[in-house]
Amino acid sequence: MAHNINFNENTGRYSFFSVKQKAWHGLGQIVDQYPTSSEAIIHAGLDFEVVKSPLYTKGSGIIETTHGIEVGSSEIEVPNCFANIRTDNNCVLGVVGNDYHIIQNKDAFGFFDAIVGGNDGILYETAGALGNGERIFITAKLPDYIRVGNGDDVTEKYIFLTTSHDGSGSITAAFTPVRIVCQNTLNAAFRNMNNVVRIKHTAGAKERLDNAHKIMGIANTMSNKLEGVFNNWTKVNITDHEVKKLIQLALCPNTETLALIKNGAESEISTAFKNIVEDAFAYAMTSDSQQLDTTKGTLFGAYNAVTGYYQNVKKFKDDEDKLKNIVLGGTAQKRSQSAFDLCTSFAMDGAEILKFN
Repeated sequence: MAHNINFNENTGRYSFFSVKQKAWHGLGQIVDQYPTSSEAIIHAGLDFEVVKSPLYTKGSGIIETTHGIEVGSSEIEVPNCFANIRTDNNCVLGVVGNDYHIIQNKDAFGFFDAIVGGNDGILYETAGALGNGERIFITAKLPDYIRVGNGDDVTEKYIFLTTSHDGSGSITAAFTPVRIVCQNTLNAAFRNMNNVVRIKHTAGAKERLDNAHKIMGIANTMSNKLEGVFNNWTKVNITDHEVKKLIQLALCPNTETLALIKNGAESEISTAFKNIVEDAFAYAMTSDSQQLDTTKGTLFGAYNAVTGYYQNVKKFKDDEDKLKNIVLGGTAQKRSQSAFDLCTSFAMDGAEILKFN
């Protein structure tokens, strides 16, 4: 049974749903319209919760009781070990440690809802559970009014999220060209995913999951005004030299380096900072996403050069470090804001903002 789709004996249905297209295995529920998250979780048979229960084993031997010495058995709690149990059928999904934090299935859908501010705008394509329900998966498309990364073409790809309840792996979210319908296609998605975020099942995992879409370069339009700003920037031309100057200013780490840049003292700037600027500039000039009509030689492309550097080029210690930097007020978020402010000034005053002694 290569598909490994969970069969729920309580409902007599396979835990899988698909929109319009029937999966190769022919199992689960096929729906005609894209469901809301609350509908999708029911269609997919994921409307169950998981709890951590202390794990016990039986001891045997001589036991001292009020009636004297007896031979028997007793329950012994296994330290730092818990069974993850489905509450709808009491099935044990796995054994985990004390620090393991459960991400409920509804929280997994919350990742997608966070992209559109809690509105039912995500186009859920498939979702389901594998094995006994120890692993779940969701694939979706973004609605048209969502901007993704540096180009609208990304909306043609799927976003998928998978998480486990058996302690075997991290919560994983990524872009993929693969529409996930079973264990095999989930494995294929892992091989083909890009712009990936992994989150460990530890304290704060739900909060990090709610913000993971920001790391992946997915953002709300936020307002018509902001979308109008970006559209305007696609019509503002900027030279390669000006792009590099803007990158220097946006990524500048301190006032001392800023003074050197403004005074033209390039030789005194640290090699480490020069390398950062060169990496960001190389991304600006060569990345596929920077060769679009909206980004090549435009102010919008210059802005994306900075945000894209942090999302796709810079090496972070781990996913936690990347999340803190890009989303939770870290250096990357501050530099991206600097780039936004510089681009705003450039759009108003032209290259004057980039001219120094």
